Amino acid sequence: MTEPSASRPALAASAIRHDWTVAEIQAIHDLPLLDLVYRAAEVHRAHNDPADIQRASLLSIKTGGCPEDCAYCPQSAHHKEAGVPRERLMPVDAVLREAAAAKASGAHRFCMGAAWRQPKDGPEFDAVLAMVRGVRNLGMEACVTLGMLNPTQAQRLAEAGLTSYNHNLDTGPEFYGDIISTRTYEDRLNTLQNVRDAGIGVCCGGIVGMGEEVKDRASMLQVLANHAPHPESVPINALVAVAGTPLEERPAVDPLDLVRMCATARIVMPRARVRLSAGRKDLTREAQILCFLAGANSIFYGERLLTTANNETDADAELLRDIGITVPGLTLAAAE
Repeated sequence: MTEPSASRPALAASAIRHDWTVAEIQAIHDLPLLDLVYRAAEVHRAHNDPADIQRASLLSIKTGGCPEDCAYCPQSAHHKEAGVPRERLMPVDAVLREAAAAKASGAHRFCMGAAWRQPKDGPEFDAVLAMVRGVRNLGMEACVTLGMLNPTQAQRLAEAGLTSYNHNLDTGPEFYGDIISTRTYEDRLNTLQNVRDAGIGVCCGGIVGMGEEVKDRASMLQVLANHAPHPESVPINALVAVAGTPLEERPAVDPLDLVRMCATARIVMPRARVRLSAGRKDLTREAQILCFLAGANSIFYGERLLTTANNETDADAELLRDIGITVPGLTLAAAE
């Protein structure tokens, strides 16, 4: 039997670790692809039901006008050329109608995003709390992303029944300053700690394709994997290069880069929901299936993300059906 080398690190399918080094994670990421996917699939099946693929629906409840300068984001007030208008917070009843429709289409979780640096206490934050309570009353998991949170805001969201809070790191700490200048990495980590202290699940991942190196991707995963406990959900996003943003000229992400990131995230965070997120629309069915094999077990489900297009619901239901997963309550359109 061949002994493992530095390029083929030994992996215990049952190990849950919080002491990863960047070099270890990069060595896993850079394994020969078939070896990497095989190892990730082993870890995935040791800790998860491979037929359990969570479907999350995402709605922008307050769009545009964000004061942050994230280079990838068309909602930033700094990137007016992107053409995303500033809109007010949606009414609670309108959001809950969207949530009910998402549930009827087979979504398990309803995610709500507001383009804020940090929510202000008052009527708008109270409305978000009402949205969370309403989504939970529908029997769905509820997730929000509102920017930074202080401890009191996190506690109020927990009391409303919030399942999970999304606050992505976006990239590794060394590359972060090339993408964002209005919020520090420490700001993001503080919000994650406030969320965790309130007893809310953490949804935190990043974006590939922004000009970062593989080491930066490994560094981001190291930060997440060394949290104890690991984030319950880890979104893996491919950059959607939107016209009018500083990253509009970035080339498309190689689908195999997403496969590698899903597999690596699965190995270092065995029980997290690895969510195949933005950029999935550009993947073939076969590439998506390879991501599922490599350990992705959650998708955004529905025809729109916050401001960019997503896969059509029927196409997703058909894909899941073809790999043996039934979407309750959804009837596919008959073939012509």
